[in-house]
Parts: sequence; structure tokens; C-alpha cells
Amino acid sequence: MRAILVVLDGVGVGELPDAAAYGDQGSNTLVNVARAAGGLSLPNFGRLGLGNLVADAGFELAGVGACDSPVASYGRMAQASPGKDTTTGHWEIAGIQLVHPFPTYPAGFPPEIIAAFEASIGRRILGNRPASGTAIIKELGEEHMATGSPIVYTSADSVFQIAAHENIIAPDELYDMCRAARAILTGPHAVGRVIARPFEGSPGHFTRTIRRRDFSLSPPGPTLLDLVADAGLDVMGCGKVDDIFAAQGITLSKHVAGNDGVFDAILSFLDENRPGLIFANLIDFDMKWGHRNDVEGFARGLEHVDRRLPELLQRLTNDDLLVMCADHGNDPTTPGTDHSREYVPVLAMCPRAARAGRSGRPIGVRSTFADLGATIAEFLGIPWSLAGESFLRHVL
Repeated sequence: MRAILVVLDGVGVGELPDAAAYGDQGSNTLVNVARAAGGLSLPNFGRLGLGNLVADAGFELAGVGACDSPVASYGRMAQASPGKDTTTGHWEIAGIQLVHPFPTYPAGFPPEIIAAFEASIGRRILGNRPASGTAIIKELGEEHMATGSPIVYTSADSVFQIAAHENIIAPDELYDMCRAARAILTGPHAVGRVIARPFEGSPGHFTRTIRRRDFSLSPPGPTLLDLVADAGLDVMGCGKVDDIFAAQGITLSKHVAGNDGVFDAILSFLDENRPGLIFANLIDFDMKWGHRNDVEGFARGLEHVDRRLPELLQRLTNDDLLVMCADHGNDPTTPGTDHSREYVPVLAMCPRAARAGRSGRPIGVRSTFADLGATIAEFLGIPWSLAGESFLRHVL
């Protein structure tokens, strides 16, 4: 038996009740993108039940209507943990609910952190403030190249980001710097992720490369991934999933970049026919389009994944479970460029049920992302003692 979990990074569907506390009133990533783009062509997502999901939430998804007999069961999930970042979202999907949010640094990192980091790497740093990644390398990239000082910045999320030109600080050295920062950022300063942001090019023409790496905290306890691995099954990470969980519980990984690379990795693992969990993150919605307020890119990216969905669906067997969801929102139609505190969609299908003629059913609004982890565990026959309650009965 195989469970295939695909996270559409940043594809939220409506603000959570506490969105105002995060400055995210009016965020509705999927619906707002569809409206701003003049409608979306998502026939495969539509057949799965995406239009039904949005309609049940009281919204209209321009270009995608409700389906009379959706193939997948559908609904939305609320985030129980505080925060709206990648690590929090993925950990909650895997059964961990945080009580306290990861620390954030709207005024930059305190002097004692920066001093310790500079001493550990033997260099001074530039920046140390919240910024857009593309904007800060445009602003400080030339000075970085002249001085060799790495660029440190953060965002509204709990991240310590280090940018460096690959010809000035090679990626392997940049990764060592990230490991040094990760060792310093503990206790009250235990940020969710330290991120390596290598770039290339010349002043005025800098571009970030595909050699980004995330150095996350280790989960504070066992997750769905550990339970699956402990049961003797494989946990196959696609994209940055291994980084998000600090490799904990991962037995195999294809650490590739971009939506197409991750999609190809999913198909490759499916062709290997290993029992267990395939866990994938389609990063481009968040990294390339959400954070850059690129509505057109976001819309076309959704349509591109939709065109590739048949490649995945055709490989599924009766003993598979496919689940698609998100980890937070990142609405490119709003003025800000950070993540948004939103419900996330969930589509879940078992080919056995679909081939028997059973249509997908609504699963309602789940109170935590962890319900998804519980559902996957029940499908794989693994006892579940973490947060969340299974909705598998609505899928089979």
C-alpha cells in the first residue's frame, strides 16, 4: 500500500478566523488568483473536486465549477498551531501541533546572535533586517561581492536567511555557514529554518540559483514519518521535505528543485513501487510566485500542474491513497509578500473507491492539519497516537 501526499506550497483557500492578528484579512490565495487571472483552466483538479471544495466554502473559483461526481473527497483544514510558515504547516500535517510559535525578528536579529555568527564564520555580515530576498540581493549584492560579507536577512516568518554569490562564497561553504547559524539559533532564538540562498549573475542582473537548502529544527517528537518508517515502510521525500523534517523519518529522498522536478520525482518513486509514504512539496507556488506577488505566474503554474496530473493518476493502483493539500497561504494579490494565515484545501482519493463508482464526499472543515496525518496512518494500518482524527471513512 502507498500513500502519496502532495503539498501545493502556499495554495490557501480563505482566511482563518484569527487572520486579522497576522495582518492577513482578505487573503484567499486560490480564489483571488483565479479572479485576478480572469479564470483558471483546471479540468483535472475540477474532476477531483476542487470546485466543490471552494463552493462548499462559500466562494466561487473562476473557471472551475462544482462537479456532479467528483473523484476525490474534499474539504478544508484549519491550522491549530500558531504561525503560518512552512515548518509549522508540514509538522502539523505530520501530527505535531505547536503550542508556541517560532520566534520572528521584525527588527532584525539581536546583536548577540549576529556577533556569535560573525565570530563563527570569521566574516562580517551585511543586512540583518526583514526583506524580500530578490530585493536585498539587488541592493546589497555588489557590496557583498566587493567585501565577501554574506547577506543576512529575515521575513515575517521564523527564518534566518543567508544569501551569497556562488563565485564569492561557494554553496558548500554557504551550507557550512548555515550549519553554524543553526547551532547558534537555539533556545529562545530557535528559528524554524536557516536558509541558504545562493545567487549568481552581475550587479543589476542577479538571480537566485537552484542550490537553496533549508536547515530546519528537528521535530520535537515523533511524526507520521517516524511511525511509517518504524513500521518497516519507506518514507520517500520529494523536493525540500527532507529539509523541513531535518531528515527525521526519511528513508529515501530525491532533493530536487522546482515543481516539474518534484513532480518527476513523485512519478519515479511510483514507478519503483515501494510500499509506504511518498511526501512531496511543490515549492514554486510559494517561492517563485506567492512571495513575488506574481499572479500570472501563480495562475499558469496551477494550470501546468493540472496538465501533469493525469501522469500521476494513471500510475495509481487500487492499493494507493492520493492526498493533495497545502501548508499555508501566500496570496499574491495582496500588498504583502509573506505567507498568509488561511485554511488549506484537501483532496483525497483512493482509486479502489473511484473504480467502484463511488463519488468523492465532503469531509467538511477539519479543525487541524493533523487530521490528514491520522488519515494516512489509518490507511497504512499504522497505530496513531499523535494529534488529529482520521477522516478515512469519508474517502474509502
